[in-house]
Amino acid sequence: MLVLGLDPGTATTGYGLVKEHEDGTMEAIDFGVITTKANTPMPVRLKQIYDELTAIIDKYQPDAVAIEELFFGKNVTTGITVAQARGVMLLVTAQKGLPVTTYKPKVAKQAITGYGSADKTQMQEMMRQILGLDEVPRPDDAADGLAMAYTHLNSTRFDRMQY
Repeated sequence: MLVLGLDPGTATTGYGLVKEHEDGTMEAIDFGVITTKANTPMPVRLKQIYDELTAIIDKYQPDAVAIEELFFGKNVTTGITVAQARGVMLLVTAQKGLPVTTYKPKVAKQAITGYGSADKTQMQEMMRQILGLDEVPRPDDAADGLAMAYTHLNSTRFDRMQY
C-alpha cells in the first residue's frame, strides 16, 4: 500500500510517500515540499499547490492520503491561509477519488516517538530511523509529510491484515 502524507501550508506544504510492503516493512518512496512565494497573490499560490499536488498524485498513484489536521495557535490569520491550502488538498484528493484520513499532530508524534509533544528534531530523526534513510528528511515539513503517511499505515495495519 502506498500512502501520501501531507503537511498543509501556504508557503510550504510538506509531502511524503511511504509504501508498506507485503512483509510489513516500510519504505520512503519520495518526500519534499511544495513552496510558494510570499508576495504572490493567494489565488495564484493556491493554484500552484493544486497543480503540484495533482502532478505528485498522477506520478505516484497513491492508494490513500493522510493529511495533518490544523492546529490554531495565536495567529488566526496564518491558520486561515493554511486552511485554504488544506482545502485545495481535499479538493485534489476528492477529484482523484482517493480516501483521505486526517490526524492531529500529537497523534503522529505519539505514533512515531511515543511522546505526543516531540519536537521537530525528534520527529526528523525518528523518520530517518524508521524508514532507513541515510539522512534526516529536510525540511521538517517534508518529515511531517512522511510522518502523516507512516501514521496512517501504522494506524490501519490491522484493517489490512489477512487471516
